[in-house]
Amino acid sequence: MDALTRSSNAGARNDAARGSLLCGLLGLALPIAAYVAARELTQVRLVQATIATCGSALLGLAAILLARRARRNVARTLGRAGGLGAARAGRVLGVLALCVGCIAALALGFYALLSYFG
Repeated sequence: MDALTRSSNAGARNDAARGSLLCGLLGLALPIAAYVAARELTQVRLVQATIATCGSALLGLAAILLARRARRNVARTLGRAGGLGAARAGRVLGVLALCVGCIAALALGFYALLSYFG
């Protein structure tokens, strides 16, 4: 073959793997930032920080879905796209962020129940 084709491109990137890693990291950084804001700012209460922490569940879910897409890209390109390690790390971080967000949602729900009945 005289010229390279699109499938023989050595510089293929797996943007889904990078996105998964970024969403996972943001999902774990969100609760920390929310609680630091609740501690340092007088306008932000702890309940508001917990509400913001529930957003890490969405970021964790996005990280898991992007990791799935990244692994599919790696399988489809027979490993040429790369990013398998980033997809694995993004999936692990996404699961952790999803767990943190669900725990925050449960804590917020129990707080609402205790405030209503107590």
